[in-house]
Amino acid sequence: MLNRILCLSFQDPATPIMEGIIDLHNTIMFYLIVIFIFVLYIFISIIRDFYVPVKSPINVQDINLREILLENNKVVHGTWIEFFWTTFPSVILIMIASPSIALLYSIDELNKPALTVKVIGHQWYWSYEYANVYVTEGAILKKTFDSYMIPTSELKEGQFRLLEVDNALVLPEKCHIRILVSAADVLHSFAIPALGVKIDAVPGRLNQVQLFIKRQGVFYGQCSEICGTQHGFMPISLRVVDFKKFMTFLKS
Repeated sequence: MLNRILCLSFQDPATPIMEGIIDLHNTIMFYLIVIFIFVLYIFISIIRDFYVPVKSPINVQDINLREILLENNKVVHGTWIEFFWTTFPSVILIMIASPSIALLYSIDELNKPALTVKVIGHQWYWSYEYANVYVTEGAILKKTFDSYMIPTSELKEGQFRLLEVDNALVLPEKCHIRILVSAADVLHSFAIPALGVKIDAVPGRLNQVQLFIKRQGVFYGQCSEICGTQHGFMPISLRVVDFKKFMTFLKS
């Protein structure tokens, strides 16, 4: 039961952006619960105060709606209640909008990157390219490789079905990284939930997103755009290591 509940929640965040997304979600859910309880209370109050039991057959003289409304006019009329049901929702919207706008600006903010990786979506695999990487003084490395999904029949024990690839993308931790995303044929979408990344890969257009990964590990994602018959068979596997191991990977 606990595993099912955990599956409905977010993955453990590995970037400040994903942490902000989870915090915004929790904030909005708090306000939604408060609003739900308040509206439920109002409905119950209306049903309790305005319910008129009638006899059969119905006698119109036994139903005096005017007296009922006058006795309960504090629920449907009044300056203060009209003031509160106008200003209270506005205050809630402002309290929700403030962190969401700050999060949107932080997502679009691009610092000077220490590493640039180009991602190209194909039918149905990914291509990665490390651009302008200085391995030694005066030497620039350009490393390009393709990443295909490992078939189910070739999986080893402990590997995940439909998520493992033959060549994973390797990135360093605690480093400002710029990801350039495009496509060679149709629309794709480069999405890794734990990093808070979901960006479209559009043919003829270069989109960019910045990452700052705070911890090492292996993170999985998938193409989130319906791009053809094998749309579900082009996963993303990202391995985050320390900087020394990353440089060793580039030189290998």
